[in-house]
Amino acid sequence: MRVEPSPIEKIIAPLTYLTMGFVGFIWFIIALFTKAKLKHFLQYHIFQSIFLSLLFAVLSILVGWISNLLSYIPLINKIVAQITFLLNMPLLFDYSFIQVVIYGFLIYLSITSFQGKYSYIPWVSDIIDQNISR
Repeated sequence: MRVEPSPIEKIIAPLTYLTMGFVGFIWFIIALFTKAKLKHFLQYHIFQSIFLSLLFAVLSILVGWISNLLSYIPLINKIVAQITFLLNMPLLFDYSFIQVVIYGFLIYLSITSFQGKYSYIPWVSDIIDQNISR
């Protein structure tokens, strides 16, 4: 049985998603210095947001490298350039398709954590849940 999170936890959890883990990291450092025990709810969301931020950074680097490598191959370079353009052109309020998807995902995670729920992301949430203390 999981305990209902406190109001401050319901505020910190969404903020950590919206800042790509920064607020959660600071909150975690403060808890370490004050020797306070973070509850499972806050640990889950802090570590998940940090993990997602690192995963996003790694994926961005890999996609950049792959697209750079593919740009040297004739004909494929034109296809890669077209796909890159289509994914990055302004779509909604001058945000690209990729930005809309990422911001929508972060808003979903923020809303569910503000409601006191454990948002589930396949594979990622399983890893986080297995590795944090209860």
